[in-house]
Amino acid sequence: MLARAGFAASGVVHIIVGLIAVSLALGLSGGGQADQSGALAQLAAAPGGVFLLWGATIGLAALGLWHLLSAFLDRSASDGKERAVHIVKNASKGVVYLVIAFSAGTFAAGGSTSSAGSTRSLTADLLSTPGGVFLVVAIGLVVIGIAGYLVFKGATRRFERDLSLPSGTAGRGVRILGTVGYIARGVAFAGVGVLFLVGAATNDPEKSTGLDGALRSFAELPAGKILLVLIGAGWIAYGVYAFFRARYTRL
Repeated sequence: MLARAGFAASGVVHIIVGLIAVSLALGLSGGGQADQSGALAQLAAAPGGVFLLWGATIGLAALGLWHLLSAFLDRSASDGKERAVHIVKNASKGVVYLVIAFSAGTFAAGGSTSSAGSTRSLTADLLSTPGGVFLVVAIGLVVIGIAGYLVFKGATRRFERDLSLPSGTAGRGVRILGTVGYIARGVAFAGVGVLFLVGAATNDPEKSTGLDGALRSFAELPAGKILLVLIGAGWIAYGVYAFFRARYTRL
């Protein structure tokens, strides 16, 4: 039950990030950072937001722990290669959800974090070490690889394997939301990976600014504001999909 609440909490975060991205594209002020930290800050500032944040913290932490337990205790993947992929995928998801849960808890307790600042600090620390530039390049390539998988997962609708979808209009709606949402997330994270590569190529950690920097960079491209609106709408679609996933996911 708590793990399902984690999917719903993730949905709220994605919807807020999508709204911030659209506000950036439209030139509206007060949008905040277009990433998880910005979304959590928006929740913290809302009436009753602290209660929502504590609920999100519990749900996301439960979801992270569920993924970690699934990585090592779920024996559905039998052969060696499939088993290794299963462990890496679920363990990675578990760590990501626990990190977001920690950030949500920090905001709920009255503190704050910055995803963009953390990304810059990580890049700066790596670039200051011998051979660190190669690690930054490796991170960038891994993020781009993950982005490509998200686009592939959306385009081929592989996400349906995670769900017990209803028939009829509801099922078709979830498929559309999932397809659009996964592709939009993939495009956004590809931008994050590219910024890691730019930071490595220029030896400038200020270029590596995470999701917020990637979305702002999209806005500077030709027709970038239209692209950013589409990406933001896609993140909103994924957020709505996450609510359906909370209901229909296979646990």
